[in-house]
Amino acid sequence: MSKAPRYNVEGKQTGEVELNAAHFGVAVNPSLVHEVAIAQAANARHSIAHTKTRGEISGGGKKPWKQKGTGRARHGSTRSPIWVGGGITFGPRNDRNYSVKVNRKVKQKALFMTLSDKLAHGKLGIVDRFAPAAIKTKEFATLLKKLPVGSNVMYIVSGSRPELVRMARNLSNVYVVTANAVSVMDVLRYKTVFFESDAIDAFEKVHTA
Repeated sequence: MSKAPRYNVEGKQTGEVELNAAHFGVAVNPSLVHEVAIAQAANARHSIAHTKTRGEISGGGKKPWKQKGTGRARHGSTRSPIWVGGGITFGPRNDRNYSVKVNRKVKQKALFMTLSDKLAHGKLGIVDRFAPAAIKTKEFATLLKKLPVGSNVMYIVSGSRPELVRMARNLSNVYVVTANAVSVMDVLRYKTVFFESDAIDAFEKVHTA
């Protein structure tokens, strides 16, 4: 079993929590983590640049001049790609699909590896469930100042906590996420990861083989 430090809401370490080694004690394979991270980044990518083909540009329905007898080259439309104002050949399109398929078990394994690496380097901890007296950003900021979170932190909760999301919205480099939505990219992006005490059980329940 792997162990993570546990803190109360006052920021004092109250002991250690034993974590499932199958989730938090996995040897890291950098190439596998890289594969999943690249795939997740690609799957989140949406093409914005878009050019029109000759069939999408208005006008050009009339033949510019007759086929023979003018001494000029034959043309059928002013919207041909070789005309100024014509369509674009092989230009960027917003319907391009960048998605990359990755096996679910591979994604899961990569997630366990990144979390295991955080734990091994002292960047993963457990905190008692936070019940703020008021829904204010200051309340959440005060909690984080008491915890060893470093410059940025991913705060994982067991289920929907809209009040915490609102409280963290104005805090830079703080991300509140539910246990079932944690991704490899999230773990790599944030230097410190903190689970609320009940979020560990929720995470392990989601990722039970």
